[in-house]
Amino acid sequence: LFLPPWINLSSCVFMSVPPSHNTSGLRLPPEVTRILYVRNLPFDVSANAMYDTFGKYGAIRQVRMGTNAKTKGTAYVVYEDIYDARNAHDGLSGYNLAGRYVVVTYFQQRTPLAA
Repeated sequence: LFLPPWINLSSCVFMSVPPSHNTSGLRLPPEVTRILYVRNLPFDVSANAMYDTFGKYGAIRQVRMGTNAKTKGTAYVVYEDIYDARNAHDGLSGYNLAGRYVVVTYFQQRTPLAA
């Protein structure tokens, strides 16, 4: 799992849970991943609040929250199952969390430029 270098791992909360299984048989678009990037979070939101809010949509592998001035108010939420991530994306985009409307997008890893 690659995350940008400005995410401070010392402030991350890790939680292991068994994966859920998809039985719907739906094919997902290529931009859908099990990693969600969440912006516009309240600065005082806790990792437990993130687990409570996002955990309603399925098993979460980990939450990584921004801790410095540049990344405060952002987080990565990693789901065990891609379908749970899709449901959370659809259900929480624009969700009002402690007075702020969060922006939820799928994390897209940057590919290195050819030299």
